[in-house]
Amino acid sequence: MRSYAQSIALYERTKKSLAGGVSSNVRYAATPVPLFFVRGEGARLYDVDGNVHIDYVLGNGPAILGHAPQPVIDAVARSLADGQVFAAQTPRETELSERLVRLLPGAEVVRFATSGTEAVLMAMRLARAFTGRDKILKFEGHYHGWSDQAYISARPPLNEAGPADAPVPVAGSPGMPASVLGDTVVCGWNDLDLLRQALERHKGEIAGVLMEPMMVNGGAAPPEPGYLEGARDLCREHGALFLCDEVITGFRLGLKGAQHRFGVTADLAIYAKAVAAGFPLALVAGRRDVMNTLLDKGVMHGGTYNGNVQSMSAALAALDVLQADDGAVYRDLERRGTRLMQGLAELAARHKVPARVQGAPAIFQVHFTAGPAPRNYRDAVACDRDRALAFHRLLQEEGIRVNQQAKFFLSTAHDDAIIDETLAAADKVMAQL
Repeated sequence: MRSYAQSIALYERTKKSLAGGVSSNVRYAATPVPLFFVRGEGARLYDVDGNVHIDYVLGNGPAILGHAPQPVIDAVARSLADGQVFAAQTPRETELSERLVRLLPGAEVVRFATSGTEAVLMAMRLARAFTGRDKILKFEGHYHGWSDQAYISARPPLNEAGPADAPVPVAGSPGMPASVLGDTVVCGWNDLDLLRQALERHKGEIAGVLMEPMMVNGGAAPPEPGYLEGARDLCREHGALFLCDEVITGFRLGLKGAQHRFGVTADLAIYAKAVAAGFPLALVAGRRDVMNTLLDKGVMHGGTYNGNVQSMSAALAALDVLQADDGAVYRDLERRGTRLMQGLAELAARHKVPARVQGAPAIFQVHFTAGPAPRNYRDAVACDRDRALAFHRLLQEEGIRVNQQAKFFLSTAHDDAIIDETLAAADKVMAQL
C-alpha cells in the first residue's frame, strides 16, 4: 500500500488556515484525502510522500501538452520581465486573437477572459442582450461553471429533477437564490424531440441554448448523429442563439474543437482549459454582430487579468506546438488514446467486468454497466458508482491517477510506454474488480 502520511498531515494543517483545506470543492474528491503535489513533469505528478502518479486528470483538462511543457515554460519565462497586467492592451492579444479567428469555427471575433465560469456568464449575457430575452435553456448533466446563473441541474439528484421529458431546474448549491431558477429551462440531452418540446413550451422566451457539444462532465457521451445540427436548426427556428461550451472539448478534441469534429458551428462558443496549456485563459468566440453588443449596446464585460501577458504568451506558444505540421500531435494523441480505450475495454471483457468505455481518445470515461453506453445524464447516473470509485482507488495504488468518475484526460506527453504501463496496471485492477 502506498503511504499518504505527509498529504494527510498537510491537509489537517491546511484546514486550519484555508477554508475546507482546499481552494476548489472539486478537490475534495480524492483518496484518502486531497493529495498534495510538489511537481509535475510530462505525464507524471510527484506528491509530497514521494509517490509518482501517471496523471490522467491533467488539472481537469488544461494540460494538453502534459505538465510543464518546455516551449510554453520558455515563452512564459521570457515574458515575465515584460510585466504582467497593464489595464491596457498588449500586442500579444492582437496576435493571439488573429490566430484564433483564423482557426476556430465561426469565430469572427473573440473576447478574452480568465476562467471558463466567467466566459460562460459573458456568453449568456451577450445572448440575452442580443435577443432581448431572459431565459437560457441548458441540459441535465452539463456543467458550465459554479456561478449562480449556471450551476443548475449539473448533477441533480433524480428524486428532485422531475420527469425525464420535462426536468425541473435544480440549484447545485446552498446559497443560490431561487430567482435564478426562473430564468433557466432544463432539458434532457441527446433527444431532439425533448428539445423541440421545451422550446415550444417556452416559445419566444429562450435567449440561448447552452450545451457541451460532447457531454463530458456528466459522462463523456458523444452527441447522437445529427443531434447538434438539429439543435442548431431548432435554435434558428425559435430565434435563440446556439451556444457551445467548449471549455473542455476546445483544443482537446482536435485543433478546432468539437464543433469541427462533429461538423456544426455555434453562434457563440466558450473556450478555456487547454487553450493556454495550463495557464489561466478563457475566451468567447463567435458572430461579430452578437459580440458587437459589447460595444454597440454597452454590454459590460471586464476583468483585471484578462489578456495578461503570461497567459497570452502561454497560449501563443501552445498553439505553435499544436499547429505544427498540420496538427501532427493530435494524430499521435488520437492513436494512443484509441489504443488505451480499446485496451481498457478488452481488459474489462477478459476479466468479466461489465463496463463500457466511451468518449473521444483525448477524453473518455469508463462506465461500469452491463447495459448500453450512456447517451445522457440519467443513463450515466444509473451506472455502478461504487465500482467506479473502487476502480479509481485501485488504480491509484498502482500509480495511475484518474478522477472518481473513472474519467481519463490524455496529453501529448502520454507516450506509448506510458499507455503500456497504464494497461498493465489496469489489468491488475480489473482482476480485483
